[in-house]
Amino acid sequence: MTLSLISLLSQDISWLWFLLKTSTDEIMHQDITPLFAADIQDQLKKRFAYLSGGRGQDGSPVITFPDYPAFSDIPDKEFQNVMTYLTSIPSLQDAGIGFILVIDRRQDKWTSVKASVLRIAASFPANLQLVLVLRPTGFFQRTLSDLAFKFNRDDFKMKVPVIMLSSVPELHGYIDKSQLTEDLGGTLDYCHTRWLCHRTAIESFALMVKQTAHMLQSFGTELAETELPNDVQSTSSVLCAHMEKKDKAKEDMRLALDEGQSILESIREPLVKSPEQSLTQDQLDNQTTVQRLLAQLNETEAAFDEFWAKHQQKLEQCLQLRHFEQDFREVKAALDVLAQKIATFTDVGNSLAHVEHLLKDLTSFEEKSSVAVERARTLSLEGEQLIDNKHYAVDSIRPKCHELQHLCDQFVAEVGQRRGLLHKSLELHGLLEASMKWCDEGIYLLASQPVDKCQSQDGAEAALQEIEKFLETGAENKIQELNKIYQDYEPILTQDLMKHVQKVFQKQESMEEMFHRRQASLKKLAAKQTRPVQPVAPRPEALTKSPCPSPGIRRCSENNSSEGNALRRGPYRRAKSEMSESRQGRSSSTGDEEESLAILRRHVMNELLDTERVYVEELLCVLEGYAAEMDNPLMTHLISTGLQNKKDVLFGNMEEIYHFHNRIFLRELQNYIDCPELVGRCFLERMEEFQIYEKYCQNKPRSESLWRQCSDCPFFQECQKKLDHKLSLDSYLLKPVQRVTKYQLLLKEMLKYSKSCEGAEDLQEALSSILGILKAVNDSMHLIAITGYEGNLSDLGKLLMQGSFSVWTDHKKGHTKVKDLARFKPMQRHLFLHEKAVLFCKKREENGEGYEKAPSYSYKQSLNMTAVGITENVKGDVKKFEIWYNAREEVYIIQAPTPEIKAAWVNEIRKVLTSQLQACREASQHRALEQSQSLPLPASSNTSPSKGNTRNIKKLEERKTDPLSLEGYVSSTSLTKPPEKGKASPTSPDKKAKRHEVKSDPTPFGLRGWSKTSHPLEAPEDNDGWSSAEELINSSDAEEEGGVGLRKLVPGKYTIMVDDEKGGPDMLAMRSGDLVEVVQEGDDGLWYVRNLTSSKEGWVPASSLSTLLGKSSSAQCLSSSVW
Repeated sequence: MTLSLISLLSQDISWLWFLLKTSTDEIMHQDITPLFAADIQDQLKKRFAYLSGGRGQDGSPVITFPDYPAFSDIPDKEFQNVMTYLTSIPSLQDAGIGFILVIDRRQDKWTSVKASVLRIAASFPANLQLVLVLRPTGFFQRTLSDLAFKFNRDDFKMKVPVIMLSSVPELHGYIDKSQLTEDLGGTLDYCHTRWLCHRTAIESFALMVKQTAHMLQSFGTELAETELPNDVQSTSSVLCAHMEKKDKAKEDMRLALDEGQSILESIREPLVKSPEQSLTQDQLDNQTTVQRLLAQLNETEAAFDEFWAKHQQKLEQCLQLRHFEQDFREVKAALDVLAQKIATFTDVGNSLAHVEHLLKDLTSFEEKSSVAVERARTLSLEGEQLIDNKHYAVDSIRPKCHELQHLCDQFVAEVGQRRGLLHKSLELHGLLEASMKWCDEGIYLLASQPVDKCQSQDGAEAALQEIEKFLETGAENKIQELNKIYQDYEPILTQDLMKHVQKVFQKQESMEEMFHRRQASLKKLAAKQTRPVQPVAPRPEALTKSPCPSPGIRRCSENNSSEGNALRRGPYRRAKSEMSESRQGRSSSTGDEEESLAILRRHVMNELLDTERVYVEELLCVLEGYAAEMDNPLMTHLISTGLQNKKDVLFGNMEEIYHFHNRIFLRELQNYIDCPELVGRCFLERMEEFQIYEKYCQNKPRSESLWRQCSDCPFFQECQKKLDHKLSLDSYLLKPVQRVTKYQLLLKEMLKYSKSCEGAEDLQEALSSILGILKAVNDSMHLIAITGYEGNLSDLGKLLMQGSFSVWTDHKKGHTKVKDLARFKPMQRHLFLHEKAVLFCKKREENGEGYEKAPSYSYKQSLNMTAVGITENVKGDVKKFEIWYNAREEVYIIQAPTPEIKAAWVNEIRKVLTSQLQACREASQHRALEQSQSLPLPASSNTSPSKGNTRNIKKLEERKTDPLSLEGYVSSTSLTKPPEKGKASPTSPDKKAKRHEVKSDPTPFGLRGWSKTSHPLEAPEDNDGWSSAEELINSSDAEEEGGVGLRKLVPGKYTIMVDDEKGGPDMLAMRSGDLVEVVQEGDDGLWYVRNLTSSKEGWVPASSLSTLLGKSSSAQCLSSSVW
């Protein structure tokens, strides 16, 4: 069929092309005057000869040579051109009769007449019939011409007769007056200028027609030889190009036709002005010529239009075919993807909620795929329409239409099959849920029957009736035949599901067996036996040790539903409580309280699992319903320009969060259903993975800003409509932030009910770690808002603390007025404490809403922690402390919002400086050990010098072997508490150490930093604080250590702060401002000290030395010479 249509179409086009070519060839092969009026226009304007249009009696064309004095001066070339052109104008038939020449020489001389006649006779290019000469009218010239003509007749011998006429009337005897112009006494209306315009226009029109015919022939050849492209774009380009050329050709033909009509009207103009006037033969010939050209042009145009219509139809059908093929490829690819996706719907669910979720997913998938299926069916209908319209490619279109119909029907059938299996699974899980619920209600019934009331006959009978009435409901709720279940639901019974069915059936049988036992006991009581029987209610422990536990407790899978959760939180928990009350006489109050706590722990665990499943499902819903749809080509037209290629900005690393919770964390949480008090280990083992939330929160401001710009985008509205969400996307983008906050609340609850359990320590550590993550997230949100800092913030080490303070400056250098002004007007600064520097920034509130209102921080200055010192207390305000720089050249008085915030910052700065001090001390211990070899020993009645020296050397050696020990340097609050023996650790020691290690450089920040902050041997002026190059021996530290302030003394150089008022005569004298060197610790709390100011040395009690060095608010700076 297709081949015949193509062949027929090709034959039509070929025949039409032949007609067009014939028409154009006829025009192009017409003889055209060798000369054009436009080429010799100037020569024709001289009017030495003209073709007036008059005719002789036999129709011979008349050429008139009017009186032209300069006739002899005309060049031969011009004369020959004019003669040739004039003789070419009449038709071949008229020219074949011969021309009549009328030579007017009435005003000329005989000599000129003779020359003119001879020249004309010699150069005339056509046939001559008659030559009529009007001789000169003067008497002398006429007489001379008569004589000369008689005597020189032989000179005028020509092929035609030459007649000498004496007057115009004689001329009228040869040519009628109507065929002669007015200057020859005739009535013929002739205007040489008008004649010249007509000739020029006609010849120009004839040339235009010929060029148009040539253009049409070339264009037709191009169209006939065009090959059909194989793609949409190329076909569209060819069609557009041909349309443009066709329009241009039509425009050229229209212009030619308009030109021909204009010439025709010009020729007929005399008739319009004077209807009784007739046209000359030349004018009639001109009219005929123009009409013939117009007719040929119209015929050519008609042939071209018909040829173009067929060609255009061919190209348009080709374009339709290419569109159909391209759409077919796209639709088939989409259907193939749908077929692959539907093939993955193999899960039949492991619980009622899971099956309902799968059905919802299948319905959602079917709704999304309906667009592609509908498009495929529409495309098939379009193909059928093309076939009905007799498209030339029927054999190519029809198989594709059938394939589309088949794929659509196959997909719909597959979806129907999957839905049928899921409905079967839903029915089965409904039976299983009903059976489990019936079992749980039965257990609750047995547990809720009062034991004391069952001792009487009436009570036993009432309890027996309750049991019998409950058993009657089993016909509707319990599984009747296991084999029938296997037979009815064979298509969906997987191995796991079959095990689940078996467990439920076993649980049902176990429960029925318990009922039968209770029935037997109650029947004995109801029979009025002499010895009362006390039936024992089933213990709660039996429920957990049942061979058929509830699948909601024991089964752990990725998509496990919370089966029985409501029952465990409702009547099951009440049953536990009532059973506890019934055992008050047999168990202690401690056991009852522990059982209550266990129920509460299970309740918290159930809530944790339920909310975790919901959280995972919500993340998946957002990723599939929004994020994936941004890559869907069918939804591209709904996405605004500002939202394109912004998926990573809008959703951040939500996909990474989803995979972590779905693949790892949810599965591991389910392992702790039976031991919820140990769930802290699950958090601790995955604490490093929780760092992904910090990345998500850092991107949240960008995401929020993008959402505010594009929230009204039709894409979001369409996705929300498909998902049937009541809340918009921004509510779901907050879920990860809300979830990490929810964890710490649940861990607090679990810890409250697990204080005496094995996992309490892990719960506390997990809670601290989650709070640390929340703090790190909050700090990072502030850190990314810093602007103006030229360096890399990551080079400053870990961010330890951040907060807003009031800051006064009190520098040694600077203008006095500025200094005084600064004391009274504080600056509001936001401080960022890093491991290596403290940054001062100015907080700037931004306008806007939500995250756009988040503040930004303008960087002002930073202080290197290697040159920083602090003064913990400032007189007059418990919320103030000092940070000073470079030996108090720069002093910043910091006022915290509360004393607690001040204490936290002081402690954190102290830890940083202590870690720097520790690293530097390690470098000096070897030198201190060498100096101790030559020290004198104190004279003591209790200890010999040799023993003391040996003991001191031993202590120094012990300290050398433990260079990282901070004993005596840092308060106990800054040290990590060692784990107690016997406590189970959820993670390995390596992991726990990794979690608690400080990620900072353990080495000092360069000895240059220490030399920069070192002091000379002279007493410094304003040393009332301590820095990283100082010793922590202030009184507050001693109190924190519980009276062990002596241990904080270490070898080094110090400055005495107060006079020694209690020193005895044997004690080393020391005054305020003296520079001393503490060398070595001896026995009985004595320290060997050198007074560098008085050049004396001796032993000093540790208590006195501690008072002298640490009675002020802070300890004194060490000299750099120690290191």
